[in-house]
Amino acid sequence: MSCNVAFIGLGVMGYPMAGYISKAGHNVTVYNRTSSKADKWVAEFKGTKASTPAEAADGAEYVFTCVGNDNDLREVTFGENGIFKTIKKGAIYVDNTTASATIAREIYEFAKKNGFGSLDAPVSGGQAGAENGALTVMIGGDQTDFDKVKDKIDCYSKKMKLLGGAGNGQLAKMVNQICIAGLVQGLSEAINFGKKAGLNMEDVIEVISKGAAQSWQMENRYKTMIDDQFEFGFAVDWMRKDLKIAMDEAKNNGSLLPVTEVVDKYYSEVQDMGGNRWDTSSLIRRLSK
Repeated sequence: MSCNVAFIGLGVMGYPMAGYISKAGHNVTVYNRTSSKADKWVAEFKGTKASTPAEAADGAEYVFTCVGNDNDLREVTFGENGIFKTIKKGAIYVDNTTASATIAREIYEFAKKNGFGSLDAPVSGGQAGAENGALTVMIGGDQTDFDKVKDKIDCYSKKMKLLGGAGNGQLAKMVNQICIAGLVQGLSEAINFGKKAGLNMEDVIEVISKGAAQSWQMENRYKTMIDDQFEFGFAVDWMRKDLKIAMDEAKNNGSLLPVTEVVDKYYSEVQDMGGNRWDTSSLIRRLSK
């Protein structure tokens, strides 16, 4: 059944995600800080453009955000023209931003006091996952809110799961990024080692990718890493933002992240090489510089 949906944030992830919700037959109103991006979206998909987040959320039964960081999220929610100025009672708010568990819980508490639902629902799968409607969504919040909105989330996901209370979606995304950091460094070292040893790494990967070394990173990034091409995924700047969130949370819960801390330092070296917008597999470049 068609319903009114607001989607705030049309970056490389949000743009196609909002598109899938529209293509499912819902009435989607979009807002983006760079207005021309919203104009492009409206020209490509069926929907309307709002001039502020508050205008987009006005009358919406479901409100989605997918922005950059905690500060951006605070602006589009609690800000002067934020969605919380107009969001109606009984609406469900879903945040797809990768942000801190702290702001997720803050938003949840505000939602409970003001009569609407709130889920923190960060995504994994990168730009390709968003464009193919095949994202993994890690969700924190209440079961009743999740049940009301899960068919909308399903528009752009291949896997979603409610993982407990508010903030747990963000905590799960931190787990995801911690895993990826170590994997990419290991894959970088392995490919660099193999090349220096004179191996045909395409042949080597063909064999080892069918065994215990297999990973999504190997399957999807080995060829571009061998070819020294890094324009195919999640940017180093965003990965460092995510790793900082995880390392800050680790200080709160007393966990140790020694490998993550080292890999974050390596990513800072990639930034120093001018690789801010290279994808995360560019870790290999610092090994061969």
